[in-house]
Amino acid sequence: MRVHTPRFLQYNEDMHISIISTKLELTPSLRTFIEEKMSSCAGLVKRFEQSGELTLFFEIAHTTKHHKHGVVFRAEAMLHVPGKTIRVESTNADAHAAVDEVKDAMKRELAEHKEKGLDKKRRNPEEL
Repeated sequence: MRVHTPRFLQYNEDMHISIISTKLELTPSLRTFIEEKMSSCAGLVKRFEQSGELTLFFEIAHTTKHHKHGVVFRAEAMLHVPGKTIRVESTNADAHAAVDEVKDAMKRELAEHKEKGLDKKRRNPEEL
């Protein structure tokens, strides 16, 4: 059973967040938690806004086919930025911990992608 509950929110006029839940009822508190955590990435995507608004696709799921026993949550985020699609995923017994891990990984990936662009500008400033 797939429960599809997309929702778009705008933060700082930079990034929309689309949340989908799979095999899990998305409670208002969990939705708010995801929105707050992932909106912290909005500051890192400002420089990619030249091509238009960015949408971060976030999925939270309850998975049972896993090597761990019991309840396991999977959180996944995907963001298309110019030149790259950033996708991060985490599994954890706690949904909030999985969301935190995804947020941290997304911030790392965005910072890394940003640094690659800045390094390119520093090497060849006349090309840009």
